[in-house]
Amino acid sequence: MNIAVYPGSFDPLTNGHLDIIERSVHIFDKVILAIATDNNKDSMFTIEERISMINEALENYETVEVEVFEGLLVRYAKKKGASALIRGLRAVSDFEYEFQMSLMNRKLEPAVETVFLMTSAENTFISSSLIKQVASLQGDIHGLVPQVVEEAMLRKYKGD
Repeated sequence: MNIAVYPGSFDPLTNGHLDIIERSVHIFDKVILAIATDNNKDSMFTIEERISMINEALENYETVEVEVFEGLLVRYAKKKGASALIRGLRAVSDFEYEFQMSLMNRKLEPAVETVFLMTSAENTFISSSLIKQVASLQGDIHGLVPQVVEEAMLRKYKGD
């Protein structure tokens, strides 16, 4: 079985992430969406909230599993029997950072390749941090995140 790990904080899951997942399931037999617990970011949603939203958004994707991991990504990937890490790219600026990370990952675990997928043009400007900023200012995020995420963000920023 050809397994890939798609890591990230997914705080929140965006349509850009869904775009990468959609293309990944056509390349790999199984895709593990791996939520990093030690990402040094201030999270809007708890791990449990993210898992719940992601599972709802991905309910039609039978070959995608959602898990949580900590520590070195390549160790986790190897433990899961994955041959590849999936990384989404939006712009050239993403590539420089991701390129360095992929070289380090290859040094640490040569058997795990990094596969870069460019997001679709309509999603190139979407990032989780930008979505959070727009939502915090009561901006319209409809069509930029799955509906379950949009509803959860509206509740968070309304204080419900």
